[in-house]
Amino acid sequence: MTHWVRYEKDGHVGFGTLDGGQVAVHDGNMFAKPTATGETLNRDELTLLTPCVPGKMIALWNNSKSSAEKQGLEKPEYPLFFLKPSSSYLAPGGVIRKPASYDGRVIYEAELGIVIGQTCANADVAAAEDAIFGYTCVNDVTAMQLLDADPSFPQWARAKGFDTFGAFGPSIVTDVDLSGSAIRAELNGRERQNYPVSDLFMSPAEIVARLSESMTLEAGDLIACGTGPGALPMKPGATIDIIIDGIGTLSNTYEDQN
Repeated sequence: MTHWVRYEKDGHVGFGTLDGGQVAVHDGNMFAKPTATGETLNRDELTLLTPCVPGKMIALWNNSKSSAEKQGLEKPEYPLFFLKPSSSYLAPGGVIRKPASYDGRVIYEAELGIVIGQTCANADVAAAEDAIFGYTCVNDVTAMQLLDADPSFPQWARAKGFDTFGAFGPSIVTDVDLSGSAIRAELNGRERQNYPVSDLFMSPAEIVARLSESMTLEAGDLIACGTGPGALPMKPGATIDIIIDGIGTLSNTYEDQN
């Protein structure tokens, strides 16, 4: 397994591989044969950024067997998805902020994130597998009461697209077997979500293949695979941790913008 990170140090943005408390600095393009410079930096001296800057973040709904059963939903024939804007991206350790214009509940959603490593369009499952660079942790934050605020039009993009509502990281992990992994959320240290990767209706390669029928996927794009049961509202001052076996822990806090 290799853990790729992006960081900021003294105004400089760089990337490299994280091993314990050290980052091995790399040059070039993370997704196109980057080269190690030989320099190492102490993790404690760096500010971690989002591990990539996706051209688009695609997020799935109703991709959890257990959540669908709980809600009386059937497996969708095609991935049900929406897009989150780049202005929603939030790095590890960043603060999720309740929008000043919204006074309802804000919930966390622990999700597996797929990071694309190469251009992928109309791919079969084998080609889609090859197009996956690695995986990360995602918190797909939602202003719940906006989803159905207008009965004529479900507002997925608005409810999930506020600034800071797309947290992901801390690293992109490559060459990892997630078949036995669990996806968890801990709110103030108390476990609230815990479901296996195998609970997803569609495997990562199947998701990538099907989505590539609708749009060209490009290196750095991020797909959030949908969440399982147990997503709950956060209160100001809360700490929310998204934990995936083999990937790591994405930790953020939640505050009221007002």
